Amino acid sequence: MSLHRHGLSIGIESVGDDFFLTFKATGTLTHADYERIVPMIDSALAGMSDAKIKAYIDLSELEGWEARAAWNDFKLGLKYRGEFEKIAVFGSHKWQEYAAKVASWFVSGEVEYFPSADAALQWLQQ
Repeated sequence: MSLHRHGLSIGIESVGDDFFLTFKATGTLTHADYERIVPMIDSALAGMSDAKIKAYIDLSELEGWEARAAWNDFKLGLKYRGEFEKIAVFGSHKWQEYAAKVASWFVSGEVEYFPSADAALQWLQQ
């Protein structure tokens, strides 16, 4: 039997003196994944309301979204579009680079795509 992992995890990571909100997407995201994770994102961002947030998004294991999950992702991005100073997107597919470019149209902070996790984290520290 083969297990199909999917979901979105959230955390806080420190690199040097900086900390970042981290997201890791795995498999094909579903609407149910967003129903579970959105309250956690809301809670995490509520405690950070005084500062612009830097985020690291790891899409290296993301296969895609179900249609309703893509809509959930878009709505989440709009809800928090003014909260982020920088968003570094690490991925392994050209379509993920295009998705990051589209996301940059809707977010007030800088959004950059990187094919290397180290390069993404270094950019966030600048």
